[in-house]
Amino acid sequence: MGSRRWFHPNVLGIDAENLLLDRGTDGSFLARPSKSNPGQFTLSVRRNGHVTHIKIQNAGDYYDLYGGEKFATLAELVQYYMENQGQLREKNGEAIELKFPLTCADPTPERWFHGYLSGKEAEKQLVEKGKTGSFLVRESQNHPGNYVLSVRTEDKGEDKAPITHVMIRFEKEQYDVGGGEVFDSLTELVEFYKKNPMVETTGTVVSLKFPFNATRFQVSEISSRVKELQKEGHTTSKSGFWEEFESLQQQDFGQLHPRKEGQRPENKLKNRFKNILPFDHTRVILKESDPAIPGSDYINANYVTSDEPDCPKRYIAIQGCLPNTLADFWRMMWQENSHVIVMITKEFERNKPKCARYWPELGQDLQYGHIRVTCTGETGFPDFWLREFLVQHNQLSDPPRKIYQFHFQAWPDHGVPADPGCVLNFMHKINDQQESIKGAGPIVVHCSAGIGRTGTFIVLDIIINQINKLGLDCEIDIHRTVLQVREQRSGTVQIEAQYKFIYMAVQHFVTHTEQPMRDAEQRSAGRDYLNINGASSRTPSNASTISVVSLASVDNSSSPAVASPGTPAVFPNLNSLSISGVSRNGR
Repeated sequence: MGSRRWFHPNVLGIDAENLLLDRGTDGSFLARPSKSNPGQFTLSVRRNGHVTHIKIQNAGDYYDLYGGEKFATLAELVQYYMENQGQLREKNGEAIELKFPLTCADPTPERWFHGYLSGKEAEKQLVEKGKTGSFLVRESQNHPGNYVLSVRTEDKGEDKAPITHVMIRFEKEQYDVGGGEVFDSLTELVEFYKKNPMVETTGTVVSLKFPFNATRFQVSEISSRVKELQKEGHTTSKSGFWEEFESLQQQDFGQLHPRKEGQRPENKLKNRFKNILPFDHTRVILKESDPAIPGSDYINANYVTSDEPDCPKRYIAIQGCLPNTLADFWRMMWQENSHVIVMITKEFERNKPKCARYWPELGQDLQYGHIRVTCTGETGFPDFWLREFLVQHNQLSDPPRKIYQFHFQAWPDHGVPADPGCVLNFMHKINDQQESIKGAGPIVVHCSAGIGRTGTFIVLDIIINQINKLGLDCEIDIHRTVLQVREQRSGTVQIEAQYKFIYMAVQHFVTHTEQPMRDAEQRSAGRDYLNINGASSRTPSNASTISVVSLASVDNSSSPAVASPGTPAVFPNLNSLSISGVSRNGR
């Protein structure tokens, strides 16, 4: 699932309806504690403009919908019914679909809060990247509504660094660790125990020294995240942006891939910079090559794809053309069936050549190897030029292709544009063009070296595409996305200013584009609190499905969920944390 912040610890039935009707769509859902039955939970789902409430049983060692499949955690239950649509039904056979998690705001803007992170993953990250005294706070999987403080304690010659997990209870709008001080916020609790270390029964001191910061966050909270990143770090006078970018640089050193093809003698003159070379495992290989000519399949370009399953995007990141690579560039364009070129550099900057002109003047045509290019149109916008080319392969009978070049000229070398809005507008027009061409190949993006401005554009486009597809309730990870793109082309997003610009552009997009759209939807959406009534007593023939009677709009309904019998799918219980005290292997 893209997000597991669907658990809302402080929401009543009527509040759930307001949230789902205002912010959701059909298929949106959330889970919440039952106010009438403490320790139990309710699943609220928007369907056909109404909200259905389904009781979830917490039997102590498993969760279920009062029959049917059983799960070790609430998260596993929700994930199962999201991944197995049609398994959750009303008594009349109508499906109840869990499609879109309606995420809850984080309880704190602090970057040490990691949201939904498993105990195993917390241990892995703290062992691999943390040090003694590194800590983070995460949601409890076994005790929804509570949190867990995970701390790396001192190494004592064990095979791996020990990790201590401390349960943080959240009751009556306050936080505590099972005794002693009570706090109004997670931040106050953490700050107290930073000054007052805890001591395990074994005598081990649990000291909170170094925040282990998360880079994943909910899109709707981008402004608070930017505000936190603008602050100076706890151990340095540098900002959070600097800390995140420096961690990128450190991780980059351990992710080097072979670049042998670009180092071959026959290919060296095809590289604009001798040390900026394509990774071998993702390089674009030119297929129309002559075996008798060494290096004829080489071009300084890499495929870049996003790994978000619901938001696939494909690009080719390439250096700006050299005079001796013009024909190779157009061979690649034809081979990849690419119809859109994004150029983010001028031909000359600071009196230095940045990209050889690879297109003819308006109304003229030029031959590049076997490819003939005619410039059929040129339109000027405040920040970019749009050129249209008609491209024909002289040795093939294929019809000519239209190719569009978007040439952005307001992005300085080794810098960023002053206005994120102009880049977002530019990007919007590019994607409209790309989506209008059926079967179009990857978008080709280049600046001069093909890594700084090129990488910044690609990362931003991946993130904006994710928001467009999943909405403001999705979670994004700019840090991880940069690493993902760097795995495919070395050195993308070169400087801290470019990294920070991605955040600022996403913030601008949410503030000026997405939020007004959401506000308009809310104004036009009427509220209807009627639930589906009169459920039939007919039981679906599929015994593995759960049949549910729609409940009233509040938890104290006398109509419990009714489940058809089925073979339980029992998940192994994870080691659980006690409500008070600490554990070394809790989840």
